[in-house]
Amino acid sequence: MALFSRRSKNQPDDSANQPDEHAEVPVDADTTLSGVHEDVSAAVAAEEADRGPEEAVPHVPISVSTYGQTARPAAAQPASASTAGAPALPPVPAEAPVRTEGHAGMPDNTLLLAALAGLPETPDNAAILNVMRQALQGTLYLRVLGDARAQLKEGAPLRLAISTLGDKKFLLAYSGAAGIQAGVAVDPDTSTSILGQPTQSVLRNAIDAGYDGLIIDHAGPGRRIILPTALLTRTLEQADPEFTIKNLLSDARTDATARYVVEALLKTPVWIAAGTRSDGEGLGIAEARSADGVRYLQVFSHPLEVLALRRDDRPLPITVAQLATALASDPALSGVLVDAAGPWIRLDRAQLAPLLAFAETDAGAAE
Repeated sequence: MALFSRRSKNQPDDSANQPDEHAEVPVDADTTLSGVHEDVSAAVAAEEADRGPEEAVPHVPISVSTYGQTARPAAAQPASASTAGAPALPPVPAEAPVRTEGHAGMPDNTLLLAALAGLPETPDNAAILNVMRQALQGTLYLRVLGDARAQLKEGAPLRLAISTLGDKKFLLAYSGAAGIQAGVAVDPDTSTSILGQPTQSVLRNAIDAGYDGLIIDHAGPGRRIILPTALLTRTLEQADPEFTIKNLLSDARTDATARYVVEALLKTPVWIAAGTRSDGEGLGIAEARSADGVRYLQVFSHPLEVLALRRDDRPLPITVAQLATALASDPALSGVLVDAAGPWIRLDRAQLAPLLAFAETDAGAAE
């Protein structure tokens, strides 16, 4: 979390614990913004109706079945590529784009910027959910009207910039300096401080403070979007509170990245994707294959990662023990592919040794 104003370096930054009040910022209530809000709210309601009561963590079949087609047109594969029906390894980049800074010391949320740039003129629900999943990592910026440091010094609530559309109030957030500069340019009140926070803090604040949602990059220069509170709430209910895997995969890769992701798999919620098997006989669990036929079980850090593949898949939660058992029971599985919609990472069996130990522990307990 960073507060961009002229505070003394010795003054503690406790802005994340401060209450906030709002200050109105003009936003055009165009059809794109209002349409996004209505469509996604309806989609969330429909999803809740289809889901019904919360289900227990399902039994994961020991025999992992493959099924389905690729999520999007795959890159051309050599003739040796598998044709057994399992999706090929994703054609999207494994690593996130290099993080840029629109202003010194203010890293852009590059994955979120890319998702916004990819929005069609009239976004469908799948495109909106893709933006939502890419908001689960990195930094978002809030605009404080006036001198934030002075407000903190006085013990006053931060005057966070919001906007009203009809009878609904939305917190304004920004993916980087360009969005902030565009927002300031259309607002007659240019006295501004910028508060940079982890995205999970911003999303949680939008919910807890009673806003109707979050508007990201309301003045451009690219696409802008409303993420309604219903969607934010459901997303956070199913998320690791720290967005651990998302942040690891969106950050620069190091020799330790794989180890950290495995450690996260041991401690954070994960999902698999279940869908109709290629032979039509019941459900199978999604896996991917490399060009030479090497198999990887697909694992996801959030249900939105499954939906982003635009397949008719159902995200199912899986425990560490179940995941370990599924891998241990099928030696032909070479490892796991995490978050196939990208950024993604492949982890082989050697790297997954701490996770596979759970299967050995369960087997010993059963004897």
